[in-house]
Amino acid sequence: MKSFVEDTIVGISTKLGTSAISIIRLSGPKAIEYVNSCFKGKNLEEVPSHTIHYGYIMKDGNVLDEVLVTVMRAPKSFTTEDVVEVNCHGGIYVTLKIYELLQNLGARIAEPGEFTKRAFLNGRIDLTQAESVMDVINSKNDQQRKVSISGLKGNLKQYIEDLRHNLQFLLANIEVNIDYPEYHDIEEITEEKLLETVKEYIPKMRNIIHLSQENLNLKNGIKTVIIGRPNVGKSSLLNALLQEDKAIVTAIEGTTRDIVEGEINIAGIDLNLIDTAGIRDTEDEIEKIGVEKSIELIDQAELVIAVFDSSQSLTDNDKEILDRLKNKDVIIVLNKNDLESVLKKSDFNFRNVVSCNTTTIEGLNELKDKIKSMYYNAELDEENTLLFSNVRQISLAKEVLQSLESAKHGLDVALPIDLVSIDLQNAYEALGQITGESYDDELLDTLFANFCVGK
Repeated sequence: MKSFVEDTIVGISTKLGTSAISIIRLSGPKAIEYVNSCFKGKNLEEVPSHTIHYGYIMKDGNVLDEVLVTVMRAPKSFTTEDVVEVNCHGGIYVTLKIYELLQNLGARIAEPGEFTKRAFLNGRIDLTQAESVMDVINSKNDQQRKVSISGLKGNLKQYIEDLRHNLQFLLANIEVNIDYPEYHDIEEITEEKLLETVKEYIPKMRNIIHLSQENLNLKNGIKTVIIGRPNVGKSSLLNALLQEDKAIVTAIEGTTRDIVEGEINIAGIDLNLIDTAGIRDTEDEIEKIGVEKSIELIDQAELVIAVFDSSQSLTDNDKEILDRLKNKDVIIVLNKNDLESVLKKSDFNFRNVVSCNTTTIEGLNELKDKIKSMYYNAELDEENTLLFSNVRQISLAKEVLQSLESAKHGLDVALPIDLVSIDLQNAYEALGQITGESYDDELLDTLFANFCVGK
């Protein structure tokens, strides 16, 4: 997979702005030469690898800045090429002047993610690790960080490589058994042994895909719809969660006629909140459209927070709402528990029922605790987090699972083993696409286009 690149790239690896330091990174065969030609200090071409050197960056005999230069020689660097990092003062002007100087000396401006792309092409990391680099940078909470670090350390890579190795062993032996039945020193792959092996892989792959999909939902934010009839406190709940007056709150029924949105993080869990129009029978044409939107959003939501006024008995509109919540992730909120309650938790045949109010800071604690208990997995850590991290990986993993299940079905109905091996080969190839054993240039360009320029 070695790329044999001939050019040297340069990029600013820190955010451009006023800060203590900026880091300008170079990678390629002339990285040390280019920096050495404008560096006043030790001769960088003679210093040992993985050392830091104090000096000055010079231009036309004048000092541009006082710097520290890190030298990392191939192949023991992130890209496996010669890598040099110039640590200069963090002003925008001085950073850009050094950046421009290094370009004039011959370095090419790095494309987004090109340092990581070179690490992949040069065999330093696989595609799952490359994607985890950006996942670490974009992590918004501790769970995302743990999953990203696990991928970066190669846990997913190792699992896939082990599975591919086992499939490769089965495929090789099947082929030998078919083509050279007289070779008795080759292990015979019987239908029973093959079925036993395939059945072992299917449940774990299915479980990893399920957990990965849940994690992806958390990563993108859970689409959370707040529903209820008018004046049960939906907008007050939204405002209290966001800690701002986002939605208009009045005692007049039908005040909320269109959706109101906001984002909140609860214990590391991102919720994309949507407050909806109160669901009721109405003759007002504009309000009626709002009610129809509310009903549509129930089907689209990943989490529904259904709000009821605990000081009032259930109405026909309340019962209609409850009928629409079957087979959904739902939290029933008995709001206004600061008033005398008529409704009790036992009145609802739902697993997640909380009692709260929006009049005090502590009034929503039970709701927040319930959200945390539904979505936060405290068992995740860097050592055992084995998840696919994005849509591309999950889609390919589903192809792997489908091929394994197809192979199992073929064995169950006694298909010839050479036909079953086709499904195993498909699984093997899909696993290779996850790690980047096979890829196309367009895929790489798309993946790395979202990276920072200096990463």
